[in-house]
Amino acid sequence: MYLHAYGRIYANKGALTPGACEETADGMSEVKIANLVEALRHERYRFRPVRRIHIPKNNGKMRPLGLPSWSDKLVGEAVRLLLEAYYEPRFSNLSHGFRPERGCHTALSQVVINWTGTTWFIEGDISDCFGSLDHDVLLSILAERIHDARFLRLIRQMLQAGYMEDWEWNPTLSGTPQGGVVSPLLSNIYLDKLDRFVETVLIPEYTRGKTRAKNPEYRTLENEINRLRKRQKYWGEKIETPAVRELRQRLRRLPVGDPRDPGFRRLRYVRYADDHLLGFIGPKAEAETIKHRLSQFLHEELKLELNQDKTLITHARTQAARFLGYEITVQHADTKITRDRRSRTGARNTNGKIALRVPRKVIEAKAAPFLKRGHPAPLRHLAGLTPYELVRRYGAQYRGIVQYYLLAGDVWRLDRLKGVMVTSLLKTL
Repeated sequence: MYLHAYGRIYANKGALTPGACEETADGMSEVKIANLVEALRHERYRFRPVRRIHIPKNNGKMRPLGLPSWSDKLVGEAVRLLLEAYYEPRFSNLSHGFRPERGCHTALSQVVINWTGTTWFIEGDISDCFGSLDHDVLLSILAERIHDARFLRLIRQMLQAGYMEDWEWNPTLSGTPQGGVVSPLLSNIYLDKLDRFVETVLIPEYTRGKTRAKNPEYRTLENEINRLRKRQKYWGEKIETPAVRELRQRLRRLPVGDPRDPGFRRLRYVRYADDHLLGFIGPKAEAETIKHRLSQFLHEELKLELNQDKTLITHARTQAARFLGYEITVQHADTKITRDRRSRTGARNTNGKIALRVPRKVIEAKAAPFLKRGHPAPLRHLAGLTPYELVRRYGAQYRGIVQYYLLAGDVWRLDRLKGVMVTSLLKTL
């Protein structure tokens, strides 16, 4: 298994970057791996502190980056393989982060396909989620299914190894090992408790009724139209009267179902890593209650806190929620009618469907590095590259952005970014 783990990570970027010691992938051999396994078997292995450095972010700020030693990476990958084999089949289908064959697009597609008719979005934001995972809570969650005390002691030691910054050791009192290959999986195991709470408690409680009751106002107008049409048919009139036409136009502006139907509720949920989103059909007061219960569960059971300023309740039709870099809203178009050839009736099929949008701020942020005083400018630090390499770099960056936003209905808005980047490229050549 350790040779398999080595084969999975030795070619990774950073395999030759040292951690708190000078050890890298270059110095590894079968003998060293055998010694490593022997140390683990007799519980002599000790995780080294992670070396912490700071790298610049796009906004000019710095973010910490953890660099584990090579042996710790290898042991971490072996631990990850064991945990993934057991936990992955048991994870919720509503969780998409750091999982095989899942990602941002599968999470967003789930929203588009299943969330039609949503009234409110509840945007969940956990304060410093990965840095706040409680070690005792995590180990107790693992102990529910893992009954190997040595394995649990190894994970506890991994969690508490600390980090080195400016050659000074600092303890890690909470959170998963920064830069560790097993950290994303441990966070999924931890947050699976949240998934199960939503799936087994909140969703059954806030989901009821097969269909909405018919809107009383809609039914009244519909009956009036039918009455006028019967009289029209009785007198042999074939042309639709102005009265019927006016009533039909009023009917189109009304929802078929009763939006206040107390017997109809729907709650939906999706999570990607520490970002989660809920879609609710019902009154805002109940959406507020759901938000409060989420906050209470996270605080009492997982010792995590919802960021109250960023955990928003958004009206799905008039506003847009932000999730995984997209804007999510509900479409509404009373004038867009789809005709059914068989029944010869029309339906407002667009109404209630989920729409994904490219946020304007994303376009502005992506274009900013290529602008100077509001106009496309050359990138001087790339001026020494060959024309081929320049075109390749610009093209790869633009393709990556477009491919991520392909699910958006207004992906054409990225043409503005394309124009800026092409002009910047021409000025750099």
